[in-house]
Amino acid sequence: MATTTITLDEDVKRETTEILNSIGMTLSGYFNLAARQLCIKRRVPFEIEAPDPLPNEETRRAMIAAEAKELGLIPDDTPKFTDADELAAFLDGPKA
Repeated sequence: MATTTITLDEDVKRETTEILNSIGMTLSGYFNLAARQLCIKRRVPFEIEAPDPLPNEETRRAMIAAEAKELGLIPDDTPKFTDADELAAFLDGPKA
């Protein structure tokens, strides 16, 4: 069998190897399996997902404020409504 060199980030290699070892598979075996499936299916044989983006500053602050309100650290001055009409009146604002 021919040998091929693949460049792989060390952290990704370590984590991948740990996971594969836990199921009794080698890194080489995994790459062979994935390559064979690619050839058979003529497409990437798994769903590709982007990692969850980190929240921006505004979202991070909103998350912290929401948690502080939930813990009672700051007052929860969020308006509350009992029905849709009450919400609609609030959104329409005061009548002039």
